Amino acid sequence: MIERIGIYPGTFDPITRGHLHIIKRASRMVDHLIIAVAENDRKKPLFNVDERVAMVEADITSIEDKVGKVTVERFSDLLVHYARNKKAMFIFRGLRAVSDFEYEFQMTGMNAKLAPDIETIFLMTSDKWQFVSSSFIKEIASLGGDVSEFVTPLVLDRLKTHFSP
Repeated sequence: MIERIGIYPGTFDPITRGHLHIIKRASRMVDHLIIAVAENDRKKPLFNVDERVAMVEADITSIEDKVGKVTVERFSDLLVHYARNKKAMFIFRGLRAVSDFEYEFQMTGMNAKLAPDIETIFLMTSDKWQFVSSSFIKEIASLGGDVSEFVTPLVLDRLKTHFSP
């Protein structure tokens, strides 16, 4: 039997409860879900890739009802090259709003041209997390706002440490 491998790529700077919700749902659809943490320095991440990988690894242990094997890796190549290397059949993308769809639609079209054998699966986030983004989390935390509802205690602690005077 062929192992169904899926990839959920992102910067995860930092990982949010919305990300965890998508991971939980995607893990039910594949035998092995790889959370691929992008090294993408062009986005000027708050946390370096090693810190982001460590936070994601720690946070996925909190998902009690994930189904398949879930692992975390860093990547820096073109996503479809990375997916092919990992023998992935699926790329999972989370959608929060219509504005996400436009960007994701274009990226999916390009990925389909480059790797027509890899399917992209869009998962709508729960309405509870639709307005949550890593960018908002960082901005609110940097200004002393309470983001405890949107991230795990580990991430909250890392944000507080980073933004402490």
